[in-house]
Amino acid sequence: MSTKVKSILIILVVLFLDQALKIWVKTTMMLGDEHHIIKDSFIIHFIENNGMAYGIEFGNNIGKYFLSIFRIIAISAIGWYIVKLWKRDVSFGLVACFSLIMAGAIGNIVDSAFYGIIFNDSYRHVATWFPAGGGYSSFLQGRVVDMLYFPLLAGHYPSWIPYVGGDDFIFFRPVFNLADSSITVGIVAILIFYRGFFEDKEESLDVDSGESAKPTVKTDGASEN
Repeated sequence: MSTKVKSILIILVVLFLDQALKIWVKTTMMLGDEHHIIKDSFIIHFIENNGMAYGIEFGNNIGKYFLSIFRIIAISAIGWYIVKLWKRDVSFGLVACFSLIMAGAIGNIVDSAFYGIIFNDSYRHVATWFPAGGGYSSFLQGRVVDMLYFPLLAGHYPSWIPYVGGDDFIFFRPVFNLADSSITVGIVAILIFYRGFFEDKEESLDVDSGESAKPTVKTDGASEN
């Protein structure tokens, strides 16, 4: 199986799993509902966010348009780079990392672009497909479905800590989805295992630049730049 086929399969499988889980949550749960998978350490907790990964928001409706457009540009750039990697003799692991990032980026833009059109909202009732009154929002204004919650440690900050003393403490607090996880795994793996690929590329560019700057020597002993 070629690198290209493996890369496409990674993108399709991650995208399918991400969307299947999101659609299941959206069509079976109301906002705030949760299922405890592993006691209190792994919970399917349904929330939606208007912004980026892990619930980070970015402005109002105008901000969402900019964010969605940025995602589309980023997906196009990543896709272009993956196609270049397919044609080069590089480690499949590097291609797999970029494929994971690509799949996650597509997964979240699908929510933002289409969920507001095809679903009604999930407040106090379970959402339905293509409701008679229309969806809860318009194109590129949908909310991203998040559900993976891992509150591994819970407690209270010591009273002597300024500002937060006595407040509840939870680690890991963010609620996210498979697309977010795919992006994070891809980026972290690149930083850990494939940073040398980009360092070698920079060194190669420096060497090429240095060689091109060398003067040419004429046969009569004179030189010119």
